[in-house]
Order: sequence, then C-alpha cells, then structure tokens
Amino acid sequence: MTTGPLQSLALKGLHLLDAEKAHRLTVLALKSGLLSAKAAPRDPRLKVTHWDLEFPNPLGMAAGFDKNADVPDAVLNLGFGFAEVGSVTPLAQPGNPRPRVFRLAADEGVINRYGFNNEGHKAMRERLLARKVKDGIVGINVGANKNATDRIADYVSGINEFADLASYFTVNISSPNTPGLRDLQARSALADLLQGVVAARDARAEETGRRVPLLLKIAPDVVEEDLKDIVEEVQDKAVDGLIVSNTTVDRTGLSGEGPHQEAGGLSGRPLFRKSTIALARARKLAGPDLLIVGVGGIDSAETAWTKIAAGADLLQVYSSLVFKGPGLVGEILTGLADRLDKHGFASLREARDANVDAWASEEL
Repeated sequence: MTTGPLQSLALKGLHLLDAEKAHRLTVLALKSGLLSAKAAPRDPRLKVTHWDLEFPNPLGMAAGFDKNADVPDAVLNLGFGFAEVGSVTPLAQPGNPRPRVFRLAADEGVINRYGFNNEGHKAMRERLLARKVKDGIVGINVGANKNATDRIADYVSGINEFADLASYFTVNISSPNTPGLRDLQARSALADLLQGVVAARDARAEETGRRVPLLLKIAPDVVEEDLKDIVEEVQDKAVDGLIVSNTTVDRTGLSGEGPHQEAGGLSGRPLFRKSTIALARARKLAGPDLLIVGVGGIDSAETAWTKIAAGADLLQVYSSLVFKGPGLVGEILTGLADRLDKHGFASLREARDANVDAWASEEL
C-alpha cells in the first residue's frame, strides 16, 4: 500500500476539493509539518553521483509542485533524493484564469494550464536564502514571463539570479501553457537560447567558484527529427543533461471520462508510454554519457524501473502523488532496491538501458 488509513482518508478529502485548492492545502500542510510520510529506505545502492552532487536516491519531486520554493526541505523530508522548485520567472505573474487544473480520476491523469503562475525571482530568492538547513539537492526550474519581449533574456536572468543557490538549473522551454514557448525547441532558436544560458552560467561560475549543472526540459510531442536536433544542440553547447519529458497536448488513449478535453498539458499515467518512448529515443541519440532525467507517468516501482531500463539516470514524479499520496516515495525506493536484489545488480547504473532499444523502436 502506498498510504496508511489516515493518508487515504486525507486523499479522499482533498479530492472533494477543487484541484488547485487541494494543491495549496497540501503545500500548507507540508509547511506546517502536518504532512509527512514513513521514512523511505536509505539503501546505499540507490545513491547516484553526477557532477559534484551526490543524490541519496534517484527519485526527485518534479517542478510544478513547489512553484515558489515554499517547502523544498519538507519535500526532501518525504524521502526524495532531490527537489526541483519553479518554474520561476523574473517578474511575478498570475498565470491563466481559473479553473486551470483538472483531475482525470479514471485515467489517473492531470491536465493543467497554470501558465507559469509564480511570485517571481525576488520572492523565491528570499525564501531560499531563509532556509534553515541548506542540505539536500534543490534544483531551480527557470522560465520566461508570458509577455516578455526577449525570452532568452528572461532565462539568462534566472541563471544570474540563482547561480549561488541552485544545486542545478532546469531550462523549461516545453510547457504548452505559455503561447509560443515550445517554439524555442526549434533548432535555431534553441541554439541561441542555450548559448546564452551557458555563457551566463559560466560567467557566474567564475564569480561563485562553482559551475552549476544545466539541464534542458523538453516536450514528449517533438517529432524524431526535432529530437535529433535538440540532442545535437545540447551536446554542441555542452549542456549537462535533459529532462524527458514535460506534459503532452496529446489526448490519445484517455477513457473519455472526466474533463479530458480541457486545454493544457496532460500528465500522470496517460503520459507514461509517450514520455518513455521519447526518453529511450533521446538516450539512443545522445549515447551513454549525457545525464537524462526520466519523468512522466511514474506511479510505482515497476514504472520507475522501466524508466531506468529505457535510459534514465534520475527520475521525477509529481502527478501520481495526487492519487497515491506521499507514501509512494518509499514504495518506489523499496521496490527499486528489491529489483537490484532480484537481478544481482550493485547499482541502478547496471540496469540502465536494458530495454532502451525496445522502447526506442515503439510506434507512437
């Protein structure tokens, strides 16, 4: 079971509320210490080291949950190996009109069209500086304001603002909820963007003494030729990794129950297959050395293991917690350790890529 009786009751209560109100209550419960989970196992075989960062386990909280860095430490205390906050834009913005997030209970999916609602760089910086304990890996997901006249400048601003605080950066160009944002995935625009953020990161590294790893988060909806261009630009500009993937605008395979035709990005279980195919294809294109974070539809130890076998070094979850609660973290980590035992592996790296060819050849 992923939740105890009290957590199951709390989940049922939250599901009686509007999805955005339930999200806000969850963040408040974490902030007040009312929400916790049974301690996740600390199996040393689940540790992974990338760059100068030692992840206690490969499972992270994806961006979108803690948009303003209200509760990164409480999230880490749920057992996650890392947390990603944001997306954050230079200026505060309200996002799209409500309602803008919808549960698809029959499909265990979520549609959102938040539109990068957040309180801006200054507010996030103040919260991160105020952290009482600055242990743990906290990545910062940077975005561009909806009305920005120079979106690349907005991303560069995020790098400059947080280079002394971020464990790593994620450059988010794949949300479907900011008009035109995904156009930055086109090769010429992407080349300019990556050149700008890498130059900013490197300049700040000379000041701070630390070169912050830089990841690019992409959509699962890119066609194979565009994915090839993205991977080539990432490698050409020496970007440190990919996050595959953001939400999808595809509605294929949904049951038809609930508000399935609402505009926005679809996440959760319905995203699993498409995002895993994109992950495997990215791994095949990138080769063995580029770090790839697998995200999209992970809701069990089995699906987490599948992502690793399809080419993921690290994992992220978010939407599945809406349906399964924080106990899912421990369930996934226990299950991964059990699978290491079953296969006789000393580390997750030995399992990576085991099914990459099969997943990369799947038809969408």
